[in-house]
Amino acid sequence: MILDEATSSIDTKTEKDIQAVISELMKGRTSFVIAHRLSTIRNADLILVMKDGDIVEQGNHDELLKINGIYASLYNTQFNQ
Repeated sequence: MILDEATSSIDTKTEKDIQAVISELMKGRTSFVIAHRLSTIRNADLILVMKDGDIVEQGNHDELLKINGIYASLYNTQFNQ
């Protein structure tokens, strides 16, 4: 399953409802989720952070926060305002 900015233009409540359904559909399947809204990918097994077409960070949410790189900066901008 490939989702490209699937919830980018909806409100937060609707996004959560859709994410719950999508999570069920993804169980046991390989999925690629492309997103700028980090709440969409927070529970992913593996997150790839890209910059200028290159993968510059990879890991799960907690691992990426610990290295305090680009992902952590984006996350803090979105959720710690």
